[in-house]
Amino acid sequence: MVIKVLHQGLATTVQDLGRPGYFHLGIPLGGAMDRLALRAANLLVGNDEGAAGLEAVFIGPKLEFGADTMVAVTGADMPVRLDGEERPGWTSFKVKAGQVLSFDYLKKGARIYIAIAGGIDVPLALGSRSTYAIGALGGFQGRPLAVGDDLPMGQAAMVAEGRTVPEPLRRGPGKPAQLRVLPGLYWDRLTEDAGRQFFEDEWKVAPEADRMGYRFRGGRKLDFVPRTPPFGAGSDPSNIVDSCYPYGSIQVPGGTEPIVLHRDAVSGGGYFMLGTVISADMDLIGQLQPHMPARFVKVSMEEALAARRERQALLAQIRTAVGRNP
Repeated sequence: MVIKVLHQGLATTVQDLGRPGYFHLGIPLGGAMDRLALRAANLLVGNDEGAAGLEAVFIGPKLEFGADTMVAVTGADMPVRLDGEERPGWTSFKVKAGQVLSFDYLKKGARIYIAIAGGIDVPLALGSRSTYAIGALGGFQGRPLAVGDDLPMGQAAMVAEGRTVPEPLRRGPGKPAQLRVLPGLYWDRLTEDAGRQFFEDEWKVAPEADRMGYRFRGGRKLDFVPRTPPFGAGSDPSNIVDSCYPYGSIQVPGGTEPIVLHRDAVSGGGYFMLGTVISADMDLIGQLQPHMPARFVKVSMEEALAARRERQALLAQIRTAVGRNP
């Protein structure tokens, strides 16, 4: 049983929840940029929350199904069509063998997630089916989809059609997006005024925004505390002696344009990090389009942990709404 790719969309890849445990070897976490949306899509079709689905950016693919199955599409607002007839997002619907899934133009957000009952049955690579295209690892032949590809479908028992995630539970970024940040990693490199203005300014997503990281521009240039550069750090004040890069960390090369490192980011390097976007808000970044406004909001560790609990509670509500217990 296969799904034939009639049109690849834009940067459409197989993704699950990623491959943690190999960052020390330079292999990033990978996986869905909007993990909550992928989890929800899988729940809607009766899959394990971490089953492999498809992630597409800005333009959806066109897919022909080789067998009857159940499908759900979550994430960005990109109208779904089955043989030309519109189907609701965030809701499971039946697909018959020979039918074609396609998408209209993007209305809001950036990434959609397509879950198929049984998942996309590509081979595991280091415990995950996620595509790490830069390293040609995982997914379908280690790359984004192309016209003519045949995606293997997993075996699954069919669940009820019409499962849905209520709109209040479909979390997305506001305008401007509010991205909560825990300072700490090399925060002392900034002057007091620079640290304050980083949170005061409104930033915009730059065109250079992808699975490796999101660049922001439009705020004031950050100033650094004067220093004698340590051996190996280089002369630019934003340089440090090479260090590990945590997921979600914020670099500001030259003090001009913050970069939030995302799922496929490198694991270390020589730029300072002023802090980290909290895990509860990383999904929101995956739904930001270029030129969208955003603000960084300073939080404490206690507030970050509370946000993580709130996100876990939201996921529990989604499980209940679709009839799946944790």
